[in-house]
Amino acid sequence: MTVAWWAWAGVLAVILVMLAVDLIAHRTAHVVGVREALAWSGVWVALGVTFGLVVWWFWGAEFAGQYFAGYVIEKSLAVDNVFVFAIIFSYFGVPRKYQHRVLFYGVLGALVFRAAFIAAGSFLIASFSWILYLFGAFLVYTGIKMARQGDDDTVDPDRSIVLRAFRRVVPMTDTFHGQRFFVRQAGRWVATPLLAVLVLVEVSDIVFAVDSIPAIFAVTQEPFLVFTSNAFAILGLRAMYFLLAEVMHRFVYLKAGLAVVLVWVGVKMLLLDVVHIPTWLSLSVVAAVLTGAIVASWVRTRGSTAPPAAPAAPGFTDEEESAPSESVDSPSGSVDSRAGRDDSRE
Repeated sequence: MTVAWWAWAGVLAVILVMLAVDLIAHRTAHVVGVREALAWSGVWVALGVTFGLVVWWFWGAEFAGQYFAGYVIEKSLAVDNVFVFAIIFSYFGVPRKYQHRVLFYGVLGALVFRAAFIAAGSFLIASFSWILYLFGAFLVYTGIKMARQGDDDTVDPDRSIVLRAFRRVVPMTDTFHGQRFFVRQAGRWVATPLLAVLVLVEVSDIVFAVDSIPAIFAVTQEPFLVFTSNAFAILGLRAMYFLLAEVMHRFVYLKAGLAVVLVWVGVKMLLLDVVHIPTWLSLSVVAAVLTGAIVASWVRTRGSTAPPAAPAAPGFTDEEESAPSESVDSPSGSVDSRAGRDDSRE
């Protein structure tokens, strides 16, 4: 597959433009409702599918199939990210109207980190072809480990080494200050809890990338397709969170389905030089497994209610609601007040 420089430039331009549009659309802090999340999810999915059709037009059905397989795998594995994001937001008691800003910068960082991981993976595969077998074995191991995890194996921010290190190194307030990550207090800049949330979101995505990127390399070794399938799937992660966060408790069999997908693509990678598994078959198996897991989950949990939310960390409150008369300097040098405040600036 030969990809000209202008194709890379065009993809990056589309991504930057869409990120700018998303940022402008959410420049004012507000609660993202289901209807808005559904509309944005439709936009991101349409964008991803359209790009797949562009790949089909320029490079043919085989490469388009590889792109769609990678896109579906990344999109499905991203559901686990949604579950972790919900735990982090609940732990810190992040007001819903500020969650989109965290996820926006989280996705921006995820794109940068994943581009670096993909470049490193492509270099390793080109230099050491046997690394594919290592990736395959790792995916099989990860899938088996995921299948054996119980429902009690949840993320606990209290036990996070990253969070403990952050609190030790970075001075942090006990209150949120709008959408700001830093505020000026007593003549020095200090972080707000929202920055700690962003750090945990970024770290969690890096952890998930360790699984998802090798999984996409199992269906295509083309760097252009690996990056674009990752990017267009990740771009819709924010809308997916607001759409699914309230019903995550109903996906009881999804983890088992994801485990089967990881084992499947891992075995496919291990048998790369023995048995050629067509791309259409890989995509069909992944789609069938995930559809079955989702349908079975919804049938099993019909009529169920959401479990109680996890207890939040003590001491984190919203300064805007608890101290209406207090003014805080923002990093941009402006002074916020209860009247006339612009929540869109940090």
